[in-house]
Amino acid sequence: MLNTVENKYQLIVKQLSEQIASLKKQINKFSILRLSLLLAEVVFFIFFVSAKTDLLTIIGGVLLMLPVAVFIIVVKKQAKIGKLLTEKENLLWIYENELSVLNNKPNGYNNGSDFEDELHPYTADLDIFGQFSLYALINRNVTKLGKIKLAESLAKPIFKPEILARQDAIKEILTYIDDTFSFRAKLKNHDVEKIEQIKKRLNGSLASHLAFTKNVLLRSYVKALPFLMVAIFTAGFFLGDAAWGILGILLFVHAGLTFYFSKQINQVYHGFSGGANLLADYANAIKWTEEKQWKANYITELFSSKHKVSDDIKGLVIIIQAFDARLNIVVGALLNFLLLWDLKCSIRLDEWHQQSSSHIQNGLDRIGYFEELIAIATFAHNYPNYVFPTITDDFALSGKEIGHPLITSQKRINNSFDIGNSPTVNIVTGSNMAGKSTFLRTIGINMVLAYAGAPVCATEMNLSIFSINTYMRIKDSLNESTSTFKAELNRLKMILNHVTVQEHPLVLIDEMLRGTNSHDKYMGSKAFIEKMISSNTPTLFATHDLSLSELETIHREKVANYHFDIQIENGEMNFDYKLKHGSCTIFNAAILLKEIGLSAT
Repeated sequence: MLNTVENKYQLIVKQLSEQIASLKKQINKFSILRLSLLLAEVVFFIFFVSAKTDLLTIIGGVLLMLPVAVFIIVVKKQAKIGKLLTEKENLLWIYENELSVLNNKPNGYNNGSDFEDELHPYTADLDIFGQFSLYALINRNVTKLGKIKLAESLAKPIFKPEILARQDAIKEILTYIDDTFSFRAKLKNHDVEKIEQIKKRLNGSLASHLAFTKNVLLRSYVKALPFLMVAIFTAGFFLGDAAWGILGILLFVHAGLTFYFSKQINQVYHGFSGGANLLADYANAIKWTEEKQWKANYITELFSSKHKVSDDIKGLVIIIQAFDARLNIVVGALLNFLLLWDLKCSIRLDEWHQQSSSHIQNGLDRIGYFEELIAIATFAHNYPNYVFPTITDDFALSGKEIGHPLITSQKRINNSFDIGNSPTVNIVTGSNMAGKSTFLRTIGINMVLAYAGAPVCATEMNLSIFSINTYMRIKDSLNESTSTFKAELNRLKMILNHVTVQEHPLVLIDEMLRGTNSHDKYMGSKAFIEKMISSNTPTLFATHDLSLSELETIHREKVANYHFDIQIENGEMNFDYKLKHGSCTIFNAAILLKEIGLSAT
């Protein structure tokens, strides 16, 4: 199944590469044509200035216009092809990135390192954020909100109704998965901070900055100005100097008005400059979300109204494009002197703001929410053998052929596990490198996936809602003068506090109290296990200490033993990484020490 997805991506990459090559050839041809038109214009100009008769002068004038007209058409067509080329290149990057991820290469999207938190109950221990993390595997978000929402889905508590709603939403998006690649292509290579700046402007100071446009006399004059200019130019054609004199006075007055309001105009324009293309692509992305007849409640609730936000944004795009004329000093000056262009754009923006700005926030935020769902849907599409887990109200944590999603399928060893129908402490013993730590992380990371509404790396998984707490990677800190043992105590204190207040806690412990002597380690571990038993907290407890497995005989209904073992053949160790019932009987530390020249006598 995975190969089918990979083959599909490879075929699309090939097709896109061919299309891009064809578009580049077309652009090159248009570039040559533009150069030819420039040369033709030079030839026709020479013909025009050297004409000896009125007829030849007229012919030369007509010929001068032809290259200009064709040039304008060519530039428009080349720009259209250039835009299509950019879209295809963005789409190619996205599909190539999917192939990279499938082949265990880094994801080109953000890896979530900004969300790393050593004090979080489980994210650091379960590799949720950062390089080679679950976030790095799943993330396909470019918007700020999309990245934050995915981080929250992987790190914050969630309730069963929302998990089921997210599952339905992700399954529905899977039916449109091919469309989502185009959706993502529209958002690529844009300045994320720019859209945040525009959102802030629309919801912040823009209204007060537009206050000067409320002047009725000013608005009326600016709106009547195009008709006035037509009248003056018409009069100039028939009346001559008198009309042109009036035009000169008006141009001087318009220059003064533009200068007088320049501070207010600059305040209005601030933040929008160069944002037209970005907003146009966002509008197209939002339009896709509006066109589908969504059935999943989680998705339909993202729409605050049935109003077409994409049309509102396109209206803003047109205004910004017009406003951007001021970026060209010559064109901007000409338009302001003739038509008070900046004031006209400011007034149009005020009208738009009154009618449409209230809808924009929901539309722009909706992109982030869709991005996050699309990221998980893409993960589900890329790994079609993964299954959506069953979330139950009854106490449960079981799965068949559960594997670690960050381990390649070629190296991954899957295990089945069932915690039973009531809270137990499951003690997992075994040799070094036999698979205990990986097993605990496998259980934990798949629970995180399940609670995010994503499919899990298993053939079947049933679980109820738990608050996950882990104790695995304990670090000392020289900066905080914290020893390993003190760091372990801090982590244990956090877990004990959580167990007291959380409604359904679950604990994953990997080799507790490494920073102390073996006696204290055993006594502390035993006390902790008994605390978990008395508080009815389900626990997976990995340890090298075989004596802890003897607690099963004391707490027969509350403790269960599992182990990972090794097979020794001809003095060599073989690991099968398979979880087995009972406690471990074979350890490998003596063999490993012997290999480096240390043998016990």
